[in-house]
Amino acid sequence: MSFRILVTGSSGFIGSAVISALVAAGHHIRAASRRPARAANQTHVEWVELPDLENEVDWEPLVAGMDIVLHLAAIAHRSHVDDSDYTKANRIATAGLAQACRRHMIKRLIFMSSIGAQAGSAADHVVTETDEPCPISAYDWAKLAAEEEIRRSGAAFTILRSVIVYGPGAKANMALIMRVAALPLPLPFGAFRNRRSLVSVDNVSQAIVFCLASPATLNQTFIVSDPEPVSLAEMFATLREAMGRSPRLVAVPPWAVRAMVIAAGRRPLWDRIGRDLVASSANLEKAGWSPHIDTKAGLRAMVRATVGAHRSD
Repeated sequence: MSFRILVTGSSGFIGSAVISALVAAGHHIRAASRRPARAANQTHVEWVELPDLENEVDWEPLVAGMDIVLHLAAIAHRSHVDDSDYTKANRIATAGLAQACRRHMIKRLIFMSSIGAQAGSAADHVVTETDEPCPISAYDWAKLAAEEEIRRSGAAFTILRSVIVYGPGAKANMALIMRVAALPLPLPFGAFRNRRSLVSVDNVSQAIVFCLASPATLNQTFIVSDPEPVSLAEMFATLREAMGRSPRLVAVPPWAVRAMVIAAGRRPLWDRIGRDLVASSANLEKAGWSPHIDTKAGLRAMVRATVGAHRSD
């Protein structure tokens, strides 16, 4: 079945990959972003300008004529952003979109939330959807509030809480990890056994394609992650081996690295890479989704794609 799908945030890292997957699946896309995306050159993709989400948004012309809405656009973790900006762009704008979806009888609003809305940045147990939400940052609180707005709106929905997404062109923490892995120096992560769940952008894309017409995912919230978590040491070793280099990981005690990171004023970074966060996508798998890429293979593919892109520049 072919759908007409509005994708907000279409020029972003996740948006670009998702649009390619949706087009390959035979859907017609209205790609909404602040600037034209590369995907706008594809057949069955029309680009429209996305208004500034920090201001009042008229969603009517964007939603009109659509079957499905995929909401990816948001203000992510940024420095020098006031908490109220997260509220306006991530909660209030989403609430308005959900109301527009209800009025236009959209078949499904798929909302990309964050594992942070469920568990903050770390957990001492395997995180599932039944855990009491405990967001930490203003961004995570705004994502959780946006979820609640969607549920109250009366629109048909599916909410996906993704862990950190990686793949070619990944931003933020994953881009930092790639830069660190590329350094021509030994790295002090050999003793790190903390495990983190990650998710390939291709697995995210296929989860979205799966949810489009799955009755089992209607009006449900799911965690989406790769099948198995990896330790920080395994992550860096995999990246470096994919770069054709020896891992060169030195077994510095994690507490010593933690002290240095916190002294540098990067406590949130430590929480995101130095502690455990294992999240289970078992419920989405029970609904019928099957992740095709495991994390180590996905990390290797990311390195190969990134190296190939640099060579072609």
